[in-house]
Amino acid sequence: MTLAPETTVLKIRLRLDEDWLTICDLTALTPGRGVAALLPDGRQAAIFLDREGQVYAIDNRDPFGGAAVLSRGLTGTHQGRPFVASPLLKQRFDLTSGQCLDDEAVRVATYEVRAA
Repeated sequence: MTLAPETTVLKIRLRLDEDWLTICDLTALTPGRGVAALLPDGRQAAIFLDREGQVYAIDNRDPFGGAAVLSRGLTGTHQGRPFVASPLLKQRFDLTSGQCLDDEAVRVATYEVRAA
């Protein structure tokens, strides 16, 4: 008897209300880089995989410039908090809470995300 190699691929899923939307295979994500996903209502989410394997999802729209570009931002950490810096004006957004680290009055939406 021949055993087949493991064929299970983890899927990245985003929680939208009570449903989970499949976004992509985990293997499609590159640590330290983001990807944009079009949501059913026309909004976009920015999905990030960090070097420890944690996946984050935030709104892709930069609230300062209005463009859907956060998925193309640079990732990093500040005081242990993972963030993405917008490619437009370089404001940093916490990937866990969506809070702007440079302007406390601004926040982007976050999404619950899982690999299953």
